[in-house]
Amino acid sequence: MSGQVQGVGFRPFVYNLARRLGLNGTVANSAAGVEIFAEGPASELLLFRQLLEQEQPPMSLIDTVKVIPAEPQQMSGFSIISSRDGALQVGVTPDAAVCTDCLLELFDPGDRRYLYPFINCTNCGPRYSIIRALPYDRHQTTMSGFTLCPACDREYSDSSDRRFHAQPNACAECGPGLSFVDAAGEACAGDPLTAAVELIQQGMIVAVKGVGGFHLLCDARNPAAVERLRQRKNRPVKPFAVMGLNTQSLASIVLLTEAREQRLQSQDAPVLLCPANKGLPEGIAPGLAWCGVMLPHTPLHYLLLHRLCGSPAGIHWLNQPQPPLLVMTSANRSGNPLVTDNQRAVTGLQGIADGFLLHNRDIRIRCDDSVVNGLSDTMPLIRRGRGLAPQVIRLPQSGPSTLAVGAFFKNTLCVTQGDRAYVSQYIGDLDNPDCCQSLVEMTGHLTALLGIEPEQVVCDLHPDFYSSRFARDYAQQNAVPLYRVQHHHAHIASVMAEQGITEPVLGLALDGLGLGPDNQLWGGELLLVEGHQYRRLSHLPLLALPGGDRAASEPWRSAAAVLHCLGRTDEIASRFSQPAANTVQQMLQHNFNCPHTSSSGRLFDAVASLLGICHINSFEADAAMQLEASAYRYLQRHSLQDENRMIDFSESGQPVLDRLLTCIADSGDPELGAARFHHQLIDGLSRWVIGQSQTTKVNSVVLGGGCFLNQLLLQGVTETLRVAGMTVYSASELPCNDAGISLGQAQIAHWLAMQNKNDK
Repeated sequence: MSGQVQGVGFRPFVYNLARRLGLNGTVANSAAGVEIFAEGPASELLLFRQLLEQEQPPMSLIDTVKVIPAEPQQMSGFSIISSRDGALQVGVTPDAAVCTDCLLELFDPGDRRYLYPFINCTNCGPRYSIIRALPYDRHQTTMSGFTLCPACDREYSDSSDRRFHAQPNACAECGPGLSFVDAAGEACAGDPLTAAVELIQQGMIVAVKGVGGFHLLCDARNPAAVERLRQRKNRPVKPFAVMGLNTQSLASIVLLTEAREQRLQSQDAPVLLCPANKGLPEGIAPGLAWCGVMLPHTPLHYLLLHRLCGSPAGIHWLNQPQPPLLVMTSANRSGNPLVTDNQRAVTGLQGIADGFLLHNRDIRIRCDDSVVNGLSDTMPLIRRGRGLAPQVIRLPQSGPSTLAVGAFFKNTLCVTQGDRAYVSQYIGDLDNPDCCQSLVEMTGHLTALLGIEPEQVVCDLHPDFYSSRFARDYAQQNAVPLYRVQHHHAHIASVMAEQGITEPVLGLALDGLGLGPDNQLWGGELLLVEGHQYRRLSHLPLLALPGGDRAASEPWRSAAAVLHCLGRTDEIASRFSQPAANTVQQMLQHNFNCPHTSSSGRLFDAVASLLGICHINSFEADAAMQLEASAYRYLQRHSLQDENRMIDFSESGQPVLDRLLTCIADSGDPELGAARFHHQLIDGLSRWVIGQSQTTKVNSVVLGGGCFLNQLLLQGVTETLRVAGMTVYSASELPCNDAGISLGQAQIAHWLAMQNKNDK
């Protein structure tokens, strides 16, 4: 038998199950999964097969089980044997939040791991972040330098123990430990936890090493501390995540439902966006109607909160509302990758952190926190990292081993083997040299870890992306074919891959920008996708970008372009207070340095600026998020169901937005205007898709692109199209933004390889 699982205590589970049923045989990790040889009465073997899936460990996910009859070996007893080599066909288990059993031991004065910050077992703890190579054994992890003490070794060797073959097993006698370093980089004597907590209580900022990297922490209820962190990190308004001890504690700042509480308490312990209430501390999520919250996911986080709560005795405090709330933000300078190394943290975060709570368990692979949108029932992913990476997607078909290097923003990479696609965690934006280096390192690590030698490489159509140049060089150096894939085709193919769709679909791709084969900037596209081929059916109206790329960071420029399109160019200089307003007005009048785009992202920017909500993006999608938040707040109190339609269509079926944008430009109520824009856009996009469905006779539609992170838009379009009888697909396993591009690229490369094979 073989199941596609590793690093979840599956071998000990098999061992104990076989012993319970009186079976003889062996179990071993192999590159193909977990191999079991079991012999005994037929009835017991059948029961064994059933119980494998019914009673599997909490962290395991059996992908396939293959049963092969074998000749009896007359074995005596059942044993776990050494891992076997072979072609890798398994995924790597993600890191998991500390489990309840370990948590109870952590705060039990009678337990030998009382208050030990690195407590774990087969059901929880670090996995992906510490793995150097597969199969998953201790000597192949960053725990290899910690020799098990006699007590831990007994647990590791005892089949009845919860830590039987738990690779990160450790205690205070033999495992990792904490240390504290001050802002000057000097090691401090005394208790590291005490030093960290004292700084937090004083309103200072502490860098804390976690599972997948460092966090910067401060007291979320201290406005001065929050503002200090914003200034030092150069993060003026981008929202912070907040950690509370339990859901009862978080209920003081966000609105929680049973579904949101369950999502927060899951093993991946993500940051979850939830509607904010009036208790949200000032400065945490400026201008937004929601806040990202999370629960502790490591023993160290619980110990910090334990101290901040006054070190209460027992365990009852764990289930009671507690006042401490901590800002939890990635420890990096804006735009740089997450810091994982102790020395780099101390040197790289000087001037930001007032102290460093360190440990000596190395992080092999950085993983930012996963972020999930809890504003809708489906809870789609915004960022996939710790606890969810690397993701394994079963493709609709097998194909040659492929390396797909993703997009420019929110980069991820994907490698495939057979019908399996392994998508990396979030790497970052490739306008940063360190993120570019991370892409290179992750390519080497993931291909080596999984034993995959790519037979083809695929990248974005844009030749100047770092990922595109890297793919070209990789293909040349390894003498393998290189495919270039259009950005929005990849957005749609990504959803098709994860949903197993093989039939033709309409693809509604809405995002910031992507290069089209005509060398124009696309971003509001309606495509007909048939595997490796696609056809651009229609697109949103073109909008000028005065100043080119600057329009992406200055929404008022897109708003000026809208006024110009509406014949109101003379309003630009008086309407916008920016020093360049006169210049932009002249640029538009003379069509100078004004490339045009069908980008829906720039449309959202323009509307946000026309309504006076946001004129400058301090981070990507700042204006779009504030626009959505304004609409969300209005729709919490009002309804817009009976409004007249404001989006028309040309004879060719292209949307015409002039009436809607005129209404927006003249709106005196920003929240009403934001709600009206969403309401009208949802209706117009839906009619657009339905019209093309009737023309093409294709009834399935895929929604892709970063604009569908907007839950008002996603839910509205989905519901409207379903009411009209269409089948609607959207991203669920991966984010709908550019983080899913690498999977779409890999899927298209598989289709292209299949077509080339058929042609030959």
